[in-house]
Amino acid sequence: MAASRGWISRTLRRFTLPFKRVHVPRFAGLAACLVFLTGATAYGVIKGDHIAVIQTAIKDGADAAANAAGMRIATVSLSGQRQVSREEIFAAAGVTDHSSLLFLDVADARAKLEAIPWIAEATVRKLYPDRLQITVTEREAFGTVLSAKVEPRLALLPFVVGNGAAGKARDFLGVLDRYPAIRDSVRASILVAGRRWNLRLKNGIDVRLPDSNVERALETLARLNAEKNLLGRDIVAVDLRLPDRLTVRLSEAAAQAREDALKKTTKKKGGDA
Repeated sequence: MAASRGWISRTLRRFTLPFKRVHVPRFAGLAACLVFLTGATAYGVIKGDHIAVIQTAIKDGADAAANAAGMRIATVSLSGQRQVSREEIFAAAGVTDHSSLLFLDVADARAKLEAIPWIAEATVRKLYPDRLQITVTEREAFGTVLSAKVEPRLALLPFVVGNGAAGKARDFLGVLDRYPAIRDSVRASILVAGRRWNLRLKNGIDVRLPDSNVERALETLARLNAEKNLLGRDIVAVDLRLPDRLTVRLSEAAAQAREDALKKTTKKKGGDA
């Protein structure tokens, strides 16, 4: 039994001897404890998704300190906006009643402003101690898809459809504007094969315009509508693609009524004979 205890003692000394030569720095245990606690806290913050809350708290504290030092944003000079409201621009740029000029991230504000579909370019400048200058350049209404949804305030703008329509709409709508009676009855302008336009009217009539001499075709349409109320008749399509004639397609009901009238006229003539 004594021999067994001696073997165990010798074995333990053999394994622990290298550790006796290691010098453990003072406060190493405290440091290890702090590392463990820091790691556990960081894990809890990440796991609990509290990073944004902590970042917000830090920023609010920094802004409060800067504001106390006289660097609160007192004046914002805003220019270039027409479609985007001041409120939307301030929200995107991160400008609030509590924002300080010192800690406003200019690059981040510019990037968020340019993420607004209407804004093509933005400039944000700090004018110390308390002024902020924001200049935006909005996109043109023609040629740029701004959003998949149409805001109510934009619902009355001209509606164009077809591949390449956005790029050609300005010139075409400029011609259409010369005939307000026709323009005001249009629901949509449709570019066909990238070459010519069809008009879908609010009453459902399709107007097929030619590749060239569009102005002459619209002039003819406007004149016939004024003289004969063409677009108020029971028709489904007006074809103006041929330069020497205008073709009208009747609705099914109107076509049937015309056919019946012709039959009655034919029978009457036959009876008289």
